[in-house]
Amino acid sequence: MEQRTYNQYCATARTLDLVGERWTLLLIRELLTGPKRYGDLQTSLRGLGTGLLATRLKHLEREGLARKITLPPPARTPAYALTEAGQELGPAILALARWGLKWAMGERRETETFHPGWAVLGLRACFDPKAAGGLRAVYEFRVDDEVFHARIDDGTVEVLHGPAQHPDVTLAMSEEVFVGVTSLSRTLPQAIAAGAATATGDAEALRRLNGLFRLPSPQSRSAN
Repeated sequence: MEQRTYNQYCATARTLDLVGERWTLLLIRELLTGPKRYGDLQTSLRGLGTGLLATRLKHLEREGLARKITLPPPARTPAYALTEAGQELGPAILALARWGLKWAMGERRETETFHPGWAVLGLRACFDPKAAGGLRAVYEFRVDDEVFHARIDDGTVEVLHGPAQHPDVTLAMSEEVFVGVTSLSRTLPQAIAAGAATATGDAEALRRLNGLFRLPSPQSRSAN
């Protein structure tokens, strides 16, 4: 398949030539949180057919944005990872996420899929470094079968898939409750008070969690 191009000698146009095709940026979103096996990508990107997934991955490889790797033991299976150039798209993806939280999200449609693991990037996008000043804590999130954690270190954050070794706070809830919290239809303290979520661990770290990740208030795109 011939690659489409805007035929413009412009940095924005050249970038869109590389990542502007449908599904490409979502593939990069998935790989920004770490290497993924082919099957992992299929699971996360429902609606992306096998043939098109293979085509998009070959495109990312050809353009130097992704590469094939072998996962370390005990997995030892083939996977895909971003190159340095691919990783440097991270700030652009996070900026799109922040814009989308404010201007594009709204209520979840019945046909839309959701994976709690997508919050790994969402937490990075919403992180408030000033609110995390002087705090060193690890928060583990258990949303149905998905587990991820955020490590706060004095104004910086690292969010990763999988359980934490020594979490200071562990939170557990269903996907439905998690969607409600992230869409601002209820707060985390409200969910805990209602018994819809549980929180165990250090009380002070839990108290500070409420200010660490700030979701922007949704705005209407309608003209005034």
